[in-house]
Amino acid sequence: MVVKKTLDRIDRAILRALQADGRMTNSDLSKHVNLSATPCLERVRRLERDGYIESYHAKLNADKVDAGFLAFITLSLDQTNENIFAKFKAKIAEIPEIMECHMVGGGVDYILKIRTASMADYRRLMEERFSEIPAIASTSSYFVMESAKDSRFYRIPND
Repeated sequence: MVVKKTLDRIDRAILRALQADGRMTNSDLSKHVNLSATPCLERVRRLERDGYIESYHAKLNADKVDAGFLAFITLSLDQTNENIFAKFKAKIAEIPEIMECHMVGGGVDYILKIRTASMADYRRLMEERFSEIPAIASTSSYFVMESAKDSRFYRIPND
């Protein structure tokens, strides 16, 4: 039986602070959560080890790195078995422009988030790379004209 450790107030404060600024020094973090440096670092390492903190990264400006064109694709497969799912996921993993791929319930099988430099690059991606993906029955594309909200933050309750 796996016992899930509950997070205390300080753990949650550490997660909120690092989510907002992953480059925060341990010294600044310890002051922020009112804890001395060594116990703070021990907690961060435990949160990393226990999988609460998966990675640290920089959020890049999509336009400046030629990824400003954003589209979502809904996709249905013509077959649904473990072999097809494995082949599908392997091909999806090879395409760097696919930022996210989620199996969903409802009228389609998957929703994909795609970033390219332009509509022309998106069309080229669809023509050249999507033909390699097995078992696609249909796709529908949705092009983002404006993002009303684009958050990378999870809600971490206080208590």
